[in-house]
Amino acid sequence: MIWDFGKAVVEALLLASPEPLTAARIAEVLGVEEREARILIDDLRRDYQAPGRGLAIREVAGGYQLVTRPELADYVERLLAPKGRGLSPAALETLAIIAYRQPITRAEIEAVRGVSVERILDNLLERRLIREVGRRDGPGRPILYGTTQEFLTYFGLKDLSELPPVEPRAEGQSLLRRLDAERGSRD
Repeated sequence: MIWDFGKAVVEALLLASPEPLTAARIAEVLGVEEREARILIDDLRRDYQAPGRGLAIREVAGGYQLVTRPELADYVERLLAPKGRGLSPAALETLAIIAYRQPITRAEIEAVRGVSVERILDNLLERRLIREVGRRDGPGRPILYGTTQEFLTYFGLKDLSELPPVEPRAEGQSLLRRLDAERGSRD
């Protein structure tokens, strides 16, 4: 395979994919070894680091994604304004509790928040930011919730280890608002 053509194919795959692509999936589509796909990705990544480029390749949620450069976020936001339906402060707080304490039950979330979260959980499930990960042993066998790959993608994280450390009393809305603001500056 001619090198520049290989990079062009990788670029097209990243642009066309609605979700991050793993090096293994890219290798499968190209018909090459995963090591070769990673070399192509890294070479293309270096191309995008050149001055005057509007895009970048980011490693996110265990794969690679073509994204706009953070310094161009203001322009992209103007294009896409008004923004779509974002997450409410209550949803962000609930999502933070789930992210840091997963697996966790609805009752445990409500104990932390002090209010009912049934509708918020439904919304987060619908958006695929959380999922049911099992059931707790005990009376009623309550559902356990955890975050998803879409959660990682939404916040631009490779994995959960990239979550910022929890500051005392910061668990909840301020934490994910900060993550949400960072995500907005990267889109």
